Amino acid sequence: PSSFFTSDAICSFVICNDSSLRSQPIIFNPDFFVEKLRHEKPEVFTELIVSNITRLIDLPGAELAQLMGEEDPKLPGANSTASGFFRSLMSLKRKEKGVVFGSPLTEEGIAQVSQLIEYLHKNLRAEGLFRVPGNSIRQQILKDALNSGTDIDLDSGDFHSNDVATLLKVFLGELPEPLLTHKHFHAHLKIADLTLFDEKGNKTSTPDKERQIEALQLLFLILPAPNRSLLKLLLDLLYQTAKKQDKNKMSAHNLALMFAPHILWPRNVTANDLQENITKLNNGVTFMIKHSQKLFKAPAYIRECARLHYLGSRAYTSKDDLDLLTSPGSKELQPLKSQKRSRLDTCHQDETQQRTEEALKELFRHVHNMPDSAKKKKLIRQFNKHPTALTPGSDVPASPAPRRTRSRSFSGLIKRKVLGTPVILERKSRDTTPEPERVSKENVHLLQKCGSPAHMSQAKLKSSENRKEESCRRMRARLLSKDSSSL
Repeated sequence: PSSFFTSDAICSFVICNDSSLRSQPIIFNPDFFVEKLRHEKPEVFTELIVSNITRLIDLPGAELAQLMGEEDPKLPGANSTASGFFRSLMSLKRKEKGVVFGSPLTEEGIAQVSQLIEYLHKNLRAEGLFRVPGNSIRQQILKDALNSGTDIDLDSGDFHSNDVATLLKVFLGELPEPLLTHKHFHAHLKIADLTLFDEKGNKTSTPDKERQIEALQLLFLILPAPNRSLLKLLLDLLYQTAKKQDKNKMSAHNLALMFAPHILWPRNVTANDLQENITKLNNGVTFMIKHSQKLFKAPAYIRECARLHYLGSRAYTSKDDLDLLTSPGSKELQPLKSQKRSRLDTCHQDETQQRTEEALKELFRHVHNMPDSAKKKKLIRQFNKHPTALTPGSDVPASPAPRRTRSRSFSGLIKRKVLGTPVILERKSRDTTPEPERVSKENVHLLQKCGSPAHMSQAKLKSSENRKEESCRRMRARLLSKDSSSL
């Protein structure tokens, strides 16, 4: 198939020549440019995301450096000697690494564990799921099979849903670091503290759900790809489990109590190390489960930033720069609209200018075809003094013709076309006999437009000549004005 790309949409239409593919649904990925930016320019992508995270939550220098991976995370209990035996025991337990369990998260490990998740989706009604432990012998058999990479038939009836659920928690607990990573630990604590403000600007105890969702969306975007993939599978499973709580008795909060130590708590810590943060962490995981269907979509302004990075000419770095709220429901940004508007205005101006130039050239040819006279020379000089008229110059030769009597009506037409003389003067000149003083003023006005003192004597001659020809002037003016109206 081939696709047509524009600056306003990823794909406007698809032309498919393969008949076997025409019946397949077309999948549109709104995060296409987000993923493209993440893979092709990870540093630019990370800076974009982190700059928006810090707009939502306050991260001091050390915690920000930890989030960026510039410093090692400083976690609770790291310098404490209490519970040392417990931490040593957990460390020894994790030294027994297999292909899947106890190893860093890989796509191969996710493929094996996804078998457990797929099975549990079909068995969500078991009471006490994830809380009631399974049979340890069956769990070890299943664990060895997953580590060896063999295919397992979980539907054979050899394993119980509690065996599978417990083994999934074991897998998560034996990862070298929690699924949400050590670097993100402090950010999750700050997200749990996001609350609404009252009318006076004081913090309340009511969680700010919209900001929490936005912050989690951003934070999940900078998780390592395997962590993000498995987290999406896991939270979707827990979300579906909580929807069946009338059967399995496992609410979102109950599930969070089971999984927070495995996916969010730092490794080798105890409840005493976390102390007052335990409630925040449990509530945070509860929130993730309840809103899991919204957390793996990039915010709209991040999508637009990534799209403009490839298709636009201007660089945006935050939601504030984009001003997406200027028009509710608008799909295009104001900068793009203004650019399109300016392009349209430019095209309209070019078209108008072209028509004006053609009209002026036609007018200039008409002046050249006039009989030789002082008025003709004056009009040609006026053209030469206005370069915007774009006169053709020598391209249009002057054709000699018999000398004719000049007409003020035609000169008024030329002045209106070239010099912008008000129309009312021309109308008055047709209806009334011009007085010597008035003719003089009009000629002075013409001199001011042209800027040449040599025309003074010609103006006097013109006024005396007009006084002699008053009797026949009106008739000739009407005839010539009809002729000039054909321009």
